[in-house]
Amino acid sequence: MTHILAIDQGTTSSRAILFDASLQVISSAQEEFRQHFPASGWVEHDPADLWATAAATARAAIERAGIGAASIAAIGITNQRETTLLWDRASGRALHNAIVWQDRRTADLCERLKAEGHEAMISARTGLLLDPYFSGTKLAWLLDNVEGARARAEAGELAFGTVDSWLIWNLTGGKVHATDATNAARTLLYNIAENRWDEDICKLLDIPIQLLPEVRDCAADYGMTRADLFGHEIPILGVAGDQQAATVGQACFQPGMMKSTYGTGCFALLNTGPDMVPSKNRLLTTIAYRLNGQTTYALEGSIFIAGAVVQWLRDGLKIIRTASETQPLAQKADPLQDVVMVPAFTGLGAPYWRPDCRGAIFGLTRNSGPAEFARAALESVGYQTRDLLEAMRADWGSAGGAVLRVDGGMAASDWSMQFLSDILGAPVDRPKVTETTAQGAAYLAGLQAGLCPPPDQISGQWALDRRFEPKMDDSLRQAKYARWKKAVAATMEAA
Repeated sequence: MTHILAIDQGTTSSRAILFDASLQVISSAQEEFRQHFPASGWVEHDPADLWATAAATARAAIERAGIGAASIAAIGITNQRETTLLWDRASGRALHNAIVWQDRRTADLCERLKAEGHEAMISARTGLLLDPYFSGTKLAWLLDNVEGARARAEAGELAFGTVDSWLIWNLTGGKVHATDATNAARTLLYNIAENRWDEDICKLLDIPIQLLPEVRDCAADYGMTRADLFGHEIPILGVAGDQQAATVGQACFQPGMMKSTYGTGCFALLNTGPDMVPSKNRLLTTIAYRLNGQTTYALEGSIFIAGAVVQWLRDGLKIIRTASETQPLAQKADPLQDVVMVPAFTGLGAPYWRPDCRGAIFGLTRNSGPAEFARAALESVGYQTRDLLEAMRADWGSAGGAVLRVDGGMAASDWSMQFLSDILGAPVDRPKVTETTAQGAAYLAGLQAGLCPPPDQISGQWALDRRFEPKMDDSLRQAKYARWKKAVAATMEAA
């Protein structure tokens, strides 16, 4: 058994990548699924779509590799975090669509809890802010709005999980109801200092604790897959939320190392080692990974819209047909126009945390067109990343001179990464393998299976594709960033 299968269940698609024991890609498959927007600020997925596409892509990756499932030593799972599911333990059927991490329907509940003075206690225990982003208030909404759900939950008939738990449940035929420490840490219900579900917060949100999955290490035994799925039982040995999996895949195992992943959203993590660093700048304190019962913490900044702004250019404005057209279009933009786009389609994330904000565009002229929109869209990701790094530097001064490691779909754009380096005034390193999220999940599973070496040995295998160095004049950098800050301020003022 010399292969590892990574299942990467994301916000807009499911992917499966088969790796060999040295974590080189052997084969892959990907499938998009439908997004549901039942009301303004609401985002849902059909749970059946999440499971069906994850299973189908896993089968396809195995078939394309031309190997049998008996050759696979382990499965690693990584997933969109915070997305909330509730299902029947007996039938395995979901009671409602999954409420996606981007969904803002519980904003009023969060504001009420803040007004009642609960945010300080919740932040101290979970490292999170009282925001609709996290799973806890989404679960409370489901219990309050799905007929009969609360009574059935109290009777022990229902199970809650983030997407990893949903996949594990389905992969094992309902035998395992578990999650890992990184996904648990994003629920608003988990005490990250004590590594346990927090009974006081569950009581505050009226969530029966028997709903919650067992929490395990990132590299651990999560059961065996049903034999009928792949023709052979395969052990599930690694689980991590997508951003933590990318941190592992980027080999950010030392305190002070940073990575930023550009998928649907953008998420920057700074490893702070065994120390929980409370943020004074509205970042999140979270679990980076937990191995052998030892917890490593991180500061995280979350941007809700990164790659999704390119999807909007394609699907909303229809000015591009594929994401790859964005860079050449941006390069054609009029250099004399300074169009600024604040893509707050589902609110502003860190460090602002304004779920009430919506997108805005500034600086339009009669000559503004698709090229200027494309450039403004790509630049918005760089500006938002600088917002995060400015906050990290303020919280943890050692982040000041660090190199940023990048990954995800947008990292493939040379133009975007050069602008990122320019606006940060810092080097940006892109690895040879940019799909580090799946690689991180595969590493965790391989570590547990005994195929992969420990973290201190795997770090040397990280390989650089290209380093982007800042070329922009500092006065221009500061002027452009000041214009961005003014645009954000105006967006918040208009909300």
